[in-house]
Amino acid sequence: MSSHAMNIKASDRAALLGIIGRFRQQRVVLLGYLVADEFIQGEIVRISREAPVLILKQLEKRIVPGGGANAANNLVELGARLTLAGAVGDDESGESLLRYFREKRVSTRRVATLRGHMTPTKSRVLGVLAHGHPQQIVRLDREPGGKLDRRVRRRLTKSVLPVLAEASALLVADYGYGATDSAEMEFLRRRARRPGRGRSLPITLDSRYDLPSYFGLTAATPNEPEIEEATGKRIGNDIDLLHRVGRKVLRRQSFEALLITRGREGMVLFQTRRAPQHLPIFGSGQVADVTGAGDTVIAAFTLALAAGASFLQAAMLANCAGGLVVMKSGTATVTGGELAEAIRNA
Repeated sequence: MSSHAMNIKASDRAALLGIIGRFRQQRVVLLGYLVADEFIQGEIVRISREAPVLILKQLEKRIVPGGGANAANNLVELGARLTLAGAVGDDESGESLLRYFREKRVSTRRVATLRGHMTPTKSRVLGVLAHGHPQQIVRLDREPGGKLDRRVRRRLTKSVLPVLAEASALLVADYGYGATDSAEMEFLRRRARRPGRGRSLPITLDSRYDLPSYFGLTAATPNEPEIEEATGKRIGNDIDLLHRVGRKVLRRQSFEALLITRGREGMVLFQTRRAPQHLPIFGSGQVADVTGAGDTVIAAFTLALAAGASFLQAAMLANCAGGLVVMKSGTATVTGGELAEAIRNA
């Protein structure tokens, strides 16, 4: 572990392990757009005579959950009881995602299969030489033409309403494809209020570039480019600007917390009436693959809040989970056991 990596005090460690211990009792509702991550791996055979490109002999092809489906997959692996709501197309990618979750014993009855609709699919072609490590050569994205129909959004919203009473958190992972929107979230937020139940249901958001349209949710976990897009400001290495921008977004969107992820620079947590808290990167900094790391971060952050963590404790656990997942290749997940082990050794 590098010297600037996150260190955890013994008193914090006990509290964080206690939170992880409560993960299995939490029911998290995920409402989101389900994306397929396809990995096509081939052995590099030679250079083509038709054009200066590599010829690969295909070895394997696999489809794993991406986007909102990856956040859902991370929740399952961390130990949460998942209620999954979203949409897929009636295509190979959509069918693969449904099959994946059924095999994990996650109900897919709140996942709408839309006729004639394309499941967003990100295909990564990986080339491998003899005994080398697979290298990504190209990524091909297949995306639906427009956003989902308003009626589909309302149907998805209504499908999660009955389960909100038993839920301990709601994670919204939309990525701008239109599985939900700010109007639907306002509808859910009003109904998720819990008179006499202490704090209201935590609602967390990962919305890619649609952040400014959402208000009054518990927290969001954007990365730095998403914050730059939302505010029109280039942050770069300007920490003062980062602080100003973070506070402004927190206030403007009426969130309780904002966790900005900064890749190798770790994370910054903003809360109302508190100084921003910086969390250095967790782990060795040996990054194998950043694919889907943001999905792991919001899954761990949300599940921690569901289990009663403070925003800082949730951020510490999310930071740890994110640090673990980037050391794995491909779209990966972290288990509750791996997270607990890492906290014990931190």
